[in-house]
Amino acid sequence: MTVALQELAALLELRRPDAVVSTSIVLGELTVEVQPRFLLGLVEFLKNDPNAQFSTLVDITAVDYPERAARYDVVYHFLSMYQNTRIRLKLAVRADEMVASITPVHPSANWFEREVFDMFGILFTGHPDLRRILTDYGFRGHPLRKDFPTTGYTEVRYDEVEKRVVYEPVTLVQEYRQFDFMSPWEGAQYVLPGDDKAKG
Repeated sequence: MTVALQELAALLELRRPDAVVSTSIVLGELTVEVQPRFLLGLVEFLKNDPNAQFSTLVDITAVDYPERAARYDVVYHFLSMYQNTRIRLKLAVRADEMVASITPVHPSANWFEREVFDMFGILFTGHPDLRRILTDYGFRGHPLRKDFPTTGYTEVRYDEVEKRVVYEPVTLVQEYRQFDFMSPWEGAQYVLPGDDKAKG
């Protein structure tokens, strides 16, 4: 399997040197770092080339690195049922940079790209209907960004008096944000069943 992945990496570097930044094989999967502006052409090549045939888009996601200039990694996973291989494409993008939508090549990317937009705020150019998919209309922020507060900005509840859903600012007092991560067994003054056997 590793030999086939090495051959695929060599093929991509030979045929698409403009798009490929680097390649690596980790845990039996080929990872290709891609120049964002050449993404769509590379995805089309991977789908149509007889040596690749990555016809199945498995997932699109992103990772937030707030300390980097290119803040996000947008990550694509493809499967070739013909070659029985998987490939991962990664592209590093700035917060103000847009990524080309791959829906013209893989229509199934539609909802994946909407999810990445909703959760991270990454914009996809050429997307047919880029709007939120998991959060509510009017939701503020993007929940999977590392600078998004864990409590969110608003809470939703049903008001019995008004007979409707009410949106209110989060009113969690600071004392409840402190967590004790000690194990409940640390500092215990009693012997647990089975501990006596360890002494003998």
